[in-house]
Amino acid sequence: MSTDPDRVVIVGAAAGGLAAAEALRRAGHRGVITLVGAEPRLPYDRPPLSKQVLAGQWAPERLALRPEADIDALGLDLRLGVPATALDTGRRAVTLADDTRVPYDALVVATGVRARRLPGTDGLVGVHTLRTLPDALALKERLRPGRHLAIVGAGFVGAEVAATASALGVRVTLLESGPVPLAPAVGEQAGQIITRLHAEHGVTVRTQVSVTGVIGTGDGLTGVRLADGEVVPADDVLVAIGSVPNTEWLAGSGLPVHDGVVCDEYSAAGEDVYGVGDVARWYNPLFDTDMRVEHRTNAAEQGMAVAGNILGARRPFAPVPYFWSDQYGTRFQAYGHLRDHDEAAVLDSDRLLVAYRKADRLVGVLAADASPKALRAWRALIAARAPWTTALTTAA
Repeated sequence: MSTDPDRVVIVGAAAGGLAAAEALRRAGHRGVITLVGAEPRLPYDRPPLSKQVLAGQWAPERLALRPEADIDALGLDLRLGVPATALDTGRRAVTLADDTRVPYDALVVATGVRARRLPGTDGLVGVHTLRTLPDALALKERLRPGRHLAIVGAGFVGAEVAATASALGVRVTLLESGPVPLAPAVGEQAGQIITRLHAEHGVTVRTQVSVTGVIGTGDGLTGVRLADGEVVPADDVLVAIGSVPNTEWLAGSGLPVHDGVVCDEYSAAGEDVYGVGDVARWYNPLFDTDMRVEHRTNAAEQGMAVAGNILGARRPFAPVPYFWSDQYGTRFQAYGHLRDHDEAAVLDSDRLLVAYRKADRLVGVLAADASPKALRAWRALIAARAPWTTALTTAA
């Protein structure tokens, strides 16, 4: 295939897909770029859904990733509100829900993820997930002072919604199956510090509990049932128990799928097929491991990297992943690959500074309200594969 393909199809119209389209145009690509999106809206930002949108601080229009005029200037073949349903890699074509077939010379899979649901709760009034703008607006209407919200799952979405709802005067119970909130992502010690922050703001945190279902009538909910039979009162329930990569449409395509579309260090999943963003599980040579990262910054960076590789750059995608989370006016920020660490060393428990070790090297850092200069120094150490002892000495 030419290093300037005539037809590029990008399936997924969120941050990663848009970043790929923009990068292709910036690099001078003048062929057809088809951008397919399951939602009818132009690309919008998702991190504010659990914070500014729920709090009523932002109107939906403010979420747009780009003004409509900027999208028009890209000259895209937009197919919004029509999800992809199948991929034929032999004939190089994507089938959409309206039965149209879109041919490609290069394909970008950027279909993201959807919220995992509690079995048996589909369609129940008062049971929510949070992934899309309609999700956020539906939950926002229910968050009123004096009402009780139970949140099942204390990951980043659950913790952020707990903070937002608590500030609105909602009684919040945070239910987590693990020992502390966010333990798989940041470690138990950091999770304990974050737990105290929630408790200080009136959130009831229940850990090591298992939710088996919800209780209610056709008019709404009355509570959440735990495995031991206890019922936690609730007017509404947010299910925040993780996500499911949107890969069903790839069945029969021959692409490798395992908790996401599996890609190599160039984000390639097959011949002229690339993965971008939350749906992509790729090999990151910086950390010598496969990873799937569900954060806004990574999606945009990977989209730009894939655009370069489509045009012949052939460069590995080896970032230092970055994420942030705003809770109660505190900004938590992290660099690196925090999961599956061997040690999490709390260097400052008052302001929260945690360094993460894998084998004998520094692989991550988590900080609360840290200065940009300090974070850049930690990021540089991670990118340089700094030995653990050297990193701690340098940082000190």
